[in-house]
Amino acid sequence: MEHVVLVDDYNKVLGTAPKDTVHTTDTPLHRGFSLFVFNRDKELLVTRRAYTKKTFPGKWTNTVCGHPQLNEAPEAAALRRLKDELGMTAGSVRVVAPYRYKVADIHGILENEICPILVGYANDDPHPNIAEVGQWKWMPWREFLTETANLPDEYSPWCIEEAVILQSTYFRK
Repeated sequence: MEHVVLVDDYNKVLGTAPKDTVHTTDTPLHRGFSLFVFNRDKELLVTRRAYTKKTFPGKWTNTVCGHPQLNEAPEAAALRRLKDELGMTAGSVRVVAPYRYKVADIHGILENEICPILVGYANDDPHPNIAEVGQWKWMPWREFLTETANLPDEYSPWCIEEAVILQSTYFRK
């Protein structure tokens, strides 16, 4: 059974809880991560969350989101979930920016995470786990930014906010 790591406002571990019991209308603060994977053409792999997901079902989002386990680095968790959700490997992933968010979906289910943003590179097409990913597509970064700005209801709120952070930090050239 997968667990989430419960933390305080300073990311100090308070304990763990089963993942399937945590996401409610009163979700406690816990650790997460968001991974953005690019290919050699500098296209972003965007995924649509499966409609069976508990939070934000059917929303387009960044490549992979998830929860590190106790004593698991965000980079290791991102590689683990990339393999589990999309059947892919990445040469490397690295944390590029901090992020924290708290947002409810239309059913009142709350996401409440300290969620570092990671970037990785891969060249294989995904072989998605249909329980996790409904659809996927490679998108040029600028097209992705335009689409998230013009169609915000189609995307997860964290993905939109993280894209702005990435554009202003990681991609500022």
